[in-house]
Amino acid sequence: MKKALLVAASLIALSVAPAANAQDGNSRPQPVVQPLTIPLPTDRPYPGTMQLKVDATDVARGIFHVRQTIPVAKAGKLTLLYPEWLPGKHAPRGAIAEVAGFRPSVGGKPLTWTRQPTDVYAFDIDVPPGTKSIDVAFDFLSPTRTSEGRVVVTPAMMNLQWEQVSLYPAGYFTRAIPVQLEVTLPEGWTGASALDGLKVSGNRYSFAPTNYEVLLDSPMFAGRFFRKWDLGNKVTLNVVADEAKYLDASPDHIARHAALVSEAVALFGVRHFDRYEFLLALTDELGGIGLEHHRSSENSRNVDYFTKWDDNDWERGLLPHELTHSWNGKYRRPDKLWTPDYRTPMQDNLLWVYEGQTSFWDLVLAGRSGMQSKDMILAEWATNAGYYSAQPGRAWRSVEDTTLDPVIAARKPKPFSSWSRNEDYYNEGSLMWLEADMLIRQATNDAKSLDDFARAFFGGREGDFGQDTYDFDDVVAALNAVHPYDWARFLRERMQASGQPAPTGGIERAGYRLVWRDAPNVYDRDRMAQAKNADLTHSLGMTIDKDGVATGILWEGPAFKADIINGTKIVAVEGVSYSRERIEAAVRAATDGKTPVRLLVERGGRYRNIEIDYHGGLRWPHLEKTGSGPDWFDRLLAPRRRL
Repeated sequence: MKKALLVAASLIALSVAPAANAQDGNSRPQPVVQPLTIPLPTDRPYPGTMQLKVDATDVARGIFHVRQTIPVAKAGKLTLLYPEWLPGKHAPRGAIAEVAGFRPSVGGKPLTWTRQPTDVYAFDIDVPPGTKSIDVAFDFLSPTRTSEGRVVVTPAMMNLQWEQVSLYPAGYFTRAIPVQLEVTLPEGWTGASALDGLKVSGNRYSFAPTNYEVLLDSPMFAGRFFRKWDLGNKVTLNVVADEAKYLDASPDHIARHAALVSEAVALFGVRHFDRYEFLLALTDELGGIGLEHHRSSENSRNVDYFTKWDDNDWERGLLPHELTHSWNGKYRRPDKLWTPDYRTPMQDNLLWVYEGQTSFWDLVLAGRSGMQSKDMILAEWATNAGYYSAQPGRAWRSVEDTTLDPVIAARKPKPFSSWSRNEDYYNEGSLMWLEADMLIRQATNDAKSLDDFARAFFGGREGDFGQDTYDFDDVVAALNAVHPYDWARFLRERMQASGQPAPTGGIERAGYRLVWRDAPNVYDRDRMAQAKNADLTHSLGMTIDKDGVATGILWEGPAFKADIINGTKIVAVEGVSYSRERIEAAVRAATDGKTPVRLLVERGGRYRNIEIDYHGGLRWPHLEKTGSGPDWFDRLLAPRRRL
C-alpha cells in the first residue's frame, strides 16, 4: 500500500509541475492523475452475509434478473466490484459489458452511484447515515448469438456462472465475504452445482451460506433434460442435453467415467474435495466450455457423446483434463496465479505446470481408464509434435512467453498463428512432461516416474480444498526428490528459452519416432471428420474448412508463398469445384515433380488462378515404434487404480 501511495504522490507532483518551455510554440499539457481510491484487499471478515437472488426464468431472451442485498458497516462511499480477473481463464475476462440496469437503493429509495472511469469494473455508491444494508439490482443480458459472446442460455439448458450475476465489496479477500445464494430456474428444469446445503422448493434452489470465493468456484448447469450417475469416490456425473435421447449412456460408458475417477484418486493418493460434480452439457446450441473448479467442472461435448461413442474417442480427453485440475491448478496453484480478489491481476508464467502437466495427465488418465485408446493418445502426441516440428514461431518465442497469451490475445483468431504462436504451454507442456516421465522411468529402471511427483506434489491432506501455492524452485525440488537431475536446466531450456528443437524427446525415450505418412493418424482423421475440414498443414501449409475457406496458414509454407491468407476461399481445384477429395487428389498428382496444384481462389470478391509449386505429397504425423525393446507407452498407460 505504501508503494502505491508513493506512486500516486509522484504522479500528482508531476501533474502540477510547470510545463517545459516549448520552443516550437505548441501547447503541452501535463497529465491529470486520478487518485487511487479502491481499497486494497485485506484478510479480515466482512461484516455480514450478502444475499444473492438470481431469477433465471427468462429463457426466451436469455436475461438473468439479479437482486443483491449487501450489509454495510458505515456511511460514506462503498465500492462494489464486478469480477474481472477470472480463475481458469487466466485473464481479465469479466463480462461487464453485459451488465445493464444497475440500480442501488435503500428501502426502495435510489442511491447515487458512479462508475470509476479508470476501472470500469468498480462502482462507487453513496451510503447514507444509519444504513445497515443496501440493495442492488441489475440485469445480465447474456449473449443470444456467438458474435456477442459465449451463449449461456438455450431453450433446453443454461450455464449459470455466478461471477456474471454478482458484485462484491472492495477491501476484503473474497474468501472472507459470506454470501447466500437463491436461484429460480424455469419450471421443470433441474440444476446441479457443487454448492452445499441445497433446498429445493418448486423451481427455487437455495443454498447454505458460503464465501464469495467458493460461490464463484461452484457454477451451475441446469436443463430441461437431465440425468446423473454416481461414479464412486464421492463424484457425480451430471448431464444436460439438447434432447432427452442424447442422455442414453450405456453401463460401459459410465463404467469408464467411474474408472477415470478411480485412476485419478490412485494417481494423486488423496481427494481435495468432499464431493465433486462433473457438469456436462451435450449440445449444439450452448457455447462450448471446458473450465476447472475445485469441486466441479464445466464441460460441453457434442450431442452424440454417448450415442455415437465409438466415433468420439478423440474428444474424450476433456473430462480427464478438468478433473485433474482439482489437484493441479485448484489445490496446488502457482503463487502468482493465486490472488486475494478478482481485481488483482494474475501472472501466468507457470501455466506450463498448471495446464501443461494437466494436459499430460489427461491423456494418461484417459488411457488408464479406457476413456481413450492407446492409438488415439499416441496420435494426439504425434499431431502436436508434428505441428511443433514445423512451427516457425518457436525461433523467437518461448513456451513460457505463450503463457501470457490469454492476456495478450484473449483467445481471438490470429492472422498467422504459426509465426505468432498461441497458448502452446498446453500441448508442448504435455510433451515436455512426457519427456520428464520417460527420463525418470529409464534412469530408475521403471522404479520411479512422474506418478511419484504427482502424488508428492499434488497430494497433501485428504479433503483439503484450500490452496497450496508454489514457485519454480518448488517444482525443481519436488522433481529432484523423485530423481536427482539438473531439472532447473531441463525446464528452463524447454519452457523458458526460444529456438528449441521440436519437443520429441519423450517420444524418442519411449522407443518411438515421429514419421510422416500419406494418410492421417486416427486423431487427425476423426477431428477432420467431425469438423468436415481438411488439415493440410504439412503439405500445402493450410487448413481448409467445410466451406472451402482457408485458415491456419503456415508461415512461409506453400500456401503462404502463393499469397493465400486466412479467409481466402478455394473455389475450384484443377477447374472443378472444391472438395477435400479433389484437393487431396491434386496434391498426390503433384508428386510427379512437374505438375503444380492449380487452384481458383476468391477473396473480397476478387478471383485469381494460382499454381502452388509443391510436390511433397500428403503428409500427416504418426508415431512409429523403433526396435524391439520394451514399449514404455504401455507402462505409462497401464491402469493403477486400486481394486
